[in-house]
Amino acid sequence: MKLIEILDGVDIVKSGCKDMDIDISDIAYNSTKVSGGSMFVCLKGSNIDGHFFVKEAIDKGCKVIIAQQELKVSFENVVIVKNTRKELAKMSCNFFGHPASKLITVGITGTKGKTTTSHMIKSILEQNGDKVGVIGTMGVLLGDEVIKTENTTPESYEIQSHLSYMANSGCKYAVLEASSLGLKHHRLDGFKFNYGIFTNFSKDHVGTNEHEDMNDYFKSKCLLFKNSQVVFINRDDDKYLDVKKNSVCDVKTFGFGSSSDLYCSKTGLIVNQGYVGVECKFISSNQEYDLKIPIPGRFSVYNALAACLFCEYVGIDVEIIQKGINKVRVKGRVEPVKVPGNYTLLIDYAHNAVSMENVLTTLREYKPNRLIVLFGAGGNRPRDRRYEMGEAAGKFADLSIITADNSRFENVTDIIKDIEVGVQKSKGKYIVIPDRKKAIKYCLETARDGDIIVLAGKGHETYQEINGVKYNFDEREIINNILSESHLA
Repeated sequence: MKLIEILDGVDIVKSGCKDMDIDISDIAYNSTKVSGGSMFVCLKGSNIDGHFFVKEAIDKGCKVIIAQQELKVSFENVVIVKNTRKELAKMSCNFFGHPASKLITVGITGTKGKTTTSHMIKSILEQNGDKVGVIGTMGVLLGDEVIKTENTTPESYEIQSHLSYMANSGCKYAVLEASSLGLKHHRLDGFKFNYGIFTNFSKDHVGTNEHEDMNDYFKSKCLLFKNSQVVFINRDDDKYLDVKKNSVCDVKTFGFGSSSDLYCSKTGLIVNQGYVGVECKFISSNQEYDLKIPIPGRFSVYNALAACLFCEYVGIDVEIIQKGINKVRVKGRVEPVKVPGNYTLLIDYAHNAVSMENVLTTLREYKPNRLIVLFGAGGNRPRDRRYEMGEAAGKFADLSIITADNSRFENVTDIIKDIEVGVQKSKGKYIVIPDRKKAIKYCLETARDGDIIVLAGKGHETYQEINGVKYNFDEREIINNILSESHLA
C-alpha cells in the first residue's frame, strides 16, 4: 500500500518524507518483525520503548519510521505523531481496508463476564446459521479454529488483521472482548462498534502496569460506550447510571428488575453429577421464555441476559436462543470435567478475590457435601491479591488446597506464605501442596460423594509460567493422566 494511503486521517506533527507514494509492504511495531519495505512504529510502553530499536529496524530495511519524539538516529523518512499507539490503530485500519465495516461488530466490556458472554453470543448466532468470529481471552475463535493471542484485547494491528481474516472468511459477526487496558491504549480505535455491552464493574486491574486507580479503570471501560451505536447495560450494577451517562447512543438494559428491557423473573438450580447449572425465565416487552444455562450462578444469568438481549435485538428467534444457550461451553469458566466418582470436578479461571468469592458462594448454593478449592496466585503481581484470595477461599470453602500457579520470577514458597496469611485470617481449614499436579492428585484421591471441587486460577490456560518459561500444563490432561495412572478411571 502507498504510504499516503496508510497515513490517511493520521494526526501528523512533522514529516520528513518527501515521497508519499512509497510502497509499504507491512506495518511492524516490534523490531524483530521488521522486514524489507515495511514501516516501523515506535510504541512507548511501561517497560519497553520502541524508539530505542529504530537502528535495528533501519538495518532490517524498513522504509519509514513513525515516532512520537525526535530520533537520535539520522534517517530521512521519519513521521512524527503525537501518540504512536493511537495512530497505529488508524494506520492498521487503513492498511487492512477497514474490515470492521464489512462485519457486525460487538464489543463487550466489564470486570467479569466478557468471555462467557462472548461465547454465549457465538453459540446462539452459530445456532442461527451465522458465521461468527471472537477475539478475546481464549484467543481468536472462528468456528472450531483457535488462534492464540498474548492479550485479551490484542494490539490494534492484530485486531485489524484478525477482523480482515474474519471478513474474508465469510463472517457476519465479530465479537470482541474489550479490556480496559485495550481501550485505554487505543487498541480498539479506528472504527465504531455497532453494539457495545457492559456486564458489570468491580475492583480489579489497579496496580503496576495496570490502572493508577479505580477512576482510571472505570473511565477506560466507558470509552467503549462513546464509540458504539447501541449499548446494552446491566441495570442492576452500581455503575449503571454512570455508564448510561457516558453512552452517546441508544441504550437497552437487562437485569432482574421488571424495569429492564429484558429481565429474569425467576431462577432455579440444576445439579447432577458433573453438571451444575441454572434454569430461569426471561421476559421482555413482547415475549417470555424459559432457559437452561449449563453454567452455575447468578453471574451466569446476567451473562445470558446480556447475550439474549443482544440476540433478540438483532432478530434471533427465541427457539434459537434457547438452543444456543443450552449448548454453550466455555473453557475454564466453571468448566465440568468428567470423573468416575460421585462428585463434581470443575475448572475455573478465578484468580482474584472477587472471582474467588463469586464462584465459591455460587457453588455453596448447590449444598455440596464439601466445597474444596485448589488455587495459587500469580508471581510478580500485587501481593495484596494473595492475601485477599486466601481470605476469600478460607471464608467460603470447607477446605483450601494452596499450590502453585504462574509463579513467574518469584519463589512459589514466598507466594504460598502470602496466601496463608489470608487463609489464616479467615480461620479456614487448609493444606499446602506446592506441586500443582500432586495437589490435583490429592483432590482426586480424597474426593467424597457429593463434593464439589474447584481447580481455580488456571482456567483456559494450558501452561505454567516459571522463571520466564511457559511449561505445558493443561489441567484436563493432568486429570486424565492421574486417573489413568491411579486406575481411578
